[in-house]
Amino acid sequence: MRSADYVIKRVLFAVVTVFVAVTLNFVLFRAVPGDAVSALRCRACTQQFKEAERRELGLDKPLVAQYWLYVEGLLHGNMGSSLRTEQPVLGELWVPIANTMPMVILGTLFSIVIGILVGVTSAWRRDTLLDKTGLYTALGFYSMPTQWLGLLMVFFVAGAIHLPTSGIRDPTLGLLTHASTWAVIVDRLRHMALPSITLGLSLYGEYALITRSAMLETLGEDYVLTARAKGLRNLPIVWAHGFRNALLPIITLVALSLGTIIAGAITVEYVFSYPGIGLATVEAIDQRDWPVLQAIFLLLTLSVIVFNLVADLLYVKLDPRVVDQ
Repeated sequence: MRSADYVIKRVLFAVVTVFVAVTLNFVLFRAVPGDAVSALRCRACTQQFKEAERRELGLDKPLVAQYWLYVEGLLHGNMGSSLRTEQPVLGELWVPIANTMPMVILGTLFSIVIGILVGVTSAWRRDTLLDKTGLYTALGFYSMPTQWLGLLMVFFVAGAIHLPTSGIRDPTLGLLTHASTWAVIVDRLRHMALPSITLGLSLYGEYALITRSAMLETLGEDYVLTARAKGLRNLPIVWAHGFRNALLPIITLVALSLGTIIAGAITVEYVFSYPGIGLATVEAIDQRDWPVLQAIFLLLTLSVIVFNLVADLLYVKLDPRVVDQ
């Protein structure tokens, strides 16, 4: 029963947070001097044209009426229309999101697997050369700016292993002959490789450091010392007793990263000219397409809220004591 109460509280808290995020997303964009229409830059953007656009977008209505129209549109899955193409924003963002997600998933899996392995190994071999190597590399990648890391990959890695540094596909693929499905998949993976590795390395350091810290604390607990006294081998002690009980902070970090990594992809996609949600954000800023920006920021915020909720619900499964706190 207490678990059910905990779940209900976390879900209600997430709903309230979504409401606050929607409200802030509405208010912040209207707090900018001028409005979405006044920022339009085109030859045909006469004063009459801007007034018509303002009426169409409902910007001539009182602020409260605009807010209710905005919320009503969101409830119906309508985030407005792009000022540049006059197409629904969600339709505009579908392709960039579909391009970003595989790259983000690959980079996240890479960073989680490598980060956890290095963190566990460093804690297990504390104060050895292996520990210092893992610790210093983790600190190095953690402190390294993502865009600089991406440029290093472009200048020094891409040429050495012959990987493309821009775009999402080879424009000559299938130009003269029909390209097989396997050839298309391989070409897409080759174009995602450098952005995914860059994104993964930028997260690897944080995962490794948090895992090492959690493991060092866990390996000093009494039940681990008891397991050692019983003569258990190191691997069962490290993974079954140590890692399992160190999962809570690691899962929190993973859940938070899953929400924020998409925002972090903006820099990576800009460096590699990768046509995903990050490049769409940069283009929307350059073209003053405020409805698109508003939708992107709301989607990124919602992703953080959802993954935080998932982490809270996993807590109950991994550590029932959370309910009593």
